[in-house]
Amino acid sequence: MSNSKFIFLQFTMILLISFLLNTDSAVARRRKKPSSSPSENSDFNNGTDARVNEPAYPSLNAFPNNRGTENEFPSVETGSDFYDGVTAQRRLKSGIEDNYLVSPKKQLSAALDLVRQGQYQPAAVSLYNLSRRSEFANDRQQIKYILGLMLMEMKMPQVAAFQFVEVLRMGDSKYSKQAIEKLSLAADILGDETILNYAVSKVNVDDFPNSEKDMLYFRMGEIALKTGQSAKAAQLFSKVPPGSPFYNRALFSRGIAYMEGKQLDSALKNYKLLYSLRRKASPIDTNKVAAQLGIARVLYQKQDWDAAIEAYSLIPRDHPYWHDAFFEQSWAMFRGARFRSAISNFQSLHSTYYEDFYIPESLLLRSIVYLYICKYDEMEKVLNMYDRIYGPISYRIKNFLADYSDLEVFYNDIEKAIFYRQSDRLPYGGALPYIVHRRIMEEGDTKRSLSYLQKLFDEKARIEQNPNLRASSLGGIGVRILNGRIRNTKIAIGEIVRAHLLNMQVELKDFTEQASFIRYEMLNGKKESIKKRIAGKNVGSDQIDEKIDRDFFVKNGFEYYPFQGEYWLDEIGNFHYLGKQSCE
Repeated sequence: MSNSKFIFLQFTMILLISFLLNTDSAVARRRKKPSSSPSENSDFNNGTDARVNEPAYPSLNAFPNNRGTENEFPSVETGSDFYDGVTAQRRLKSGIEDNYLVSPKKQLSAALDLVRQGQYQPAAVSLYNLSRRSEFANDRQQIKYILGLMLMEMKMPQVAAFQFVEVLRMGDSKYSKQAIEKLSLAADILGDETILNYAVSKVNVDDFPNSEKDMLYFRMGEIALKTGQSAKAAQLFSKVPPGSPFYNRALFSRGIAYMEGKQLDSALKNYKLLYSLRRKASPIDTNKVAAQLGIARVLYQKQDWDAAIEAYSLIPRDHPYWHDAFFEQSWAMFRGARFRSAISNFQSLHSTYYEDFYIPESLLLRSIVYLYICKYDEMEKVLNMYDRIYGPISYRIKNFLADYSDLEVFYNDIEKAIFYRQSDRLPYGGALPYIVHRRIMEEGDTKRSLSYLQKLFDEKARIEQNPNLRASSLGGIGVRILNGRIRNTKIAIGEIVRAHLLNMQVELKDFTEQASFIRYEMLNGKKESIKKRIAGKNVGSDQIDEKIDRDFFVKNGFEYYPFQGEYWLDEIGNFHYLGKQSCE
């Protein structure tokens, strides 16, 4: 926490303590018998205890119910001030949660003193217990908000988000705006779209502190981009100022928004700006590589094939983006009629180093290139490879979708692929091929959800590895909250996996139909070739790119030798096809 934020928190706490110490309302309320049932009290919602009820996140019932009764927290005789506030602090620090021999006012005072002293864990444990007691019903919103702040300091953003949502559900107050702000920050840390959308739907930008508006504009831009509002998204991303930790990501996302809005010149200018800002960074700096990839994609969209090919070639081979860039470059080569270069790329793309990559389209493109140069035998080999790899995959996806509807099954299967990837390739036991799950794991929505799930696991481990916290009621409800979120996030990931499998099923069906048409063209081409041979015409006497001979490659640092099926990692991306074309 920065000094300015800590001073602001101290100042807020001082005001709150002053307010509470100058009123005996808490004591008076404890003595007075409640005059209404829970369902009639404004602190309750639909007959359910508002202190412990689950927040109404859109589309997700994430949190377990933790209904308690007032009998769990015995009344405190306000006149029994046997212990003073200092003794209360000592008992709280030592892990004693319910100090029944100290007046409620002094218990709260002691808890707030712990807050001011930076004793976040004992303060949080005490505040949670006090928030559940009837004596503090009117102060519950304040206590919950401060509890959320303590949990944020303890690196427990999910449990903190629960507290902020409860503050919002209790109705409008001076703490509602602050709770929205902190909920937005928690959602940003977690990266969960459900909480983020909930927070953004309630936020007023004008009420948000200037120091945090960059995050808000970026997240609002992401939501707009996802919903197809490219112009609005670009406008929101442009409000993220230079110097913000979100600036580079906002620049990249603004480029995507421009491209979706067909503003290619603006997109190109945007990506060049991002690249210039990162020009001194490492060659494999992700922002730098992403900017270069963005430039290449814009040039491709502008149909400037030669410039796009050159831009793609600047993506470093040891970066994860290289494989996608190399395949996209092959398309640019094909569109630019540079068939030899395209086939050279396919030699690398279809090597054993990338046997786990799901790229059915690349095989069809390779077969089309062979069709253009009348290499029907090579074309048939590629089509047979497509049938051998993707025929069984299509069949297994179809059967898996037909056999299972439980979303947990979909999650459990991709979880096996995750363990397989993280365990140095121990035996893989998934129902679907690893190549399928690997593709799904690389999708943006899957990545975000898996990242969020990992943060939930980390937060739960943080509680369970802290014996004092785990033994407290706060630790108990924290684990229950996290278990509920983990369970629902797994179901959400299962739904994402199922959606991608449905798309892959449709995609493979379409690709298989295209493969059939390409095979028909291959057979037709073979027939025409045979007719020409019978007619005595000379077929296949010229090389592709005949003007460039082998000496050209030797003079430029290449070695010439026939490929015999063995791949070396340092050769990937450096193959050059020197075969002959067979068209008249």
